[in-house]
Amino acid sequence: MKKNNILAELFLVFAKIGAFTIGGGYAMIALIKDNCIEKKKWITHEEMMDVTVIAESTPGPIAINCATYVGYKQAGLIGAIISTLGFILPSFVIIYCISMFLDNFLEIAFIANAFKGIKLAVGVLILDAGIEMVKKMQKKPIPKTIMVCSLICMFLINLFSLKFSSTSLMLVAAAVSLTIFLVQQNKQKGQKGGEQK
Repeated sequence: MKKNNILAELFLVFAKIGAFTIGGGYAMIALIKDNCIEKKKWITHEEMMDVTVIAESTPGPIAINCATYVGYKQAGLIGAIISTLGFILPSFVIIYCISMFLDNFLEIAFIANAFKGIKLAVGVLILDAGIEMVKKMQKKPIPKTIMVCSLICMFLINLFSLKFSSTSLMLVAAAVSLTIFLVQQNKQKGQKGGEQK
């Protein structure tokens, strides 16, 4: 009975997020955080940051990957499936209905004007998710340096309209972080070896 309750809860929570969030994965992160961390306590802030990084570097939309992870953590494979279905079903139904009945959906003045306001709200949601992640980031010099360098690189890439994907930037950041980790590990081994002698 308890498992059925958690499955129903997972479905309803992610169906609500999927139905009422416009603007893609990054806009949904703020709502996932609010529901899964603040209200339900299903995951921690640290897990959310880890999931976001992993979801960004794996195939598929970031928000769906986050939903799948939360579902798996709470109820195993069936939880992952139910969470994912809950997330994508409302969007699928809404888009299907629009495609069936409204060929020129965005040409309707009322809808077009509503979407102008929604665009601003989406920008605020994405900004909120980014600020929250920065706040929860490890207060160490290396993560901060990588973040600042990545931010500067993305700003310059957009400013000068350079062709450089965000995926490539993430891979470079991962390579730099891994190199620093390996160097630190070798230093620690060298220090231990020196102490033993």
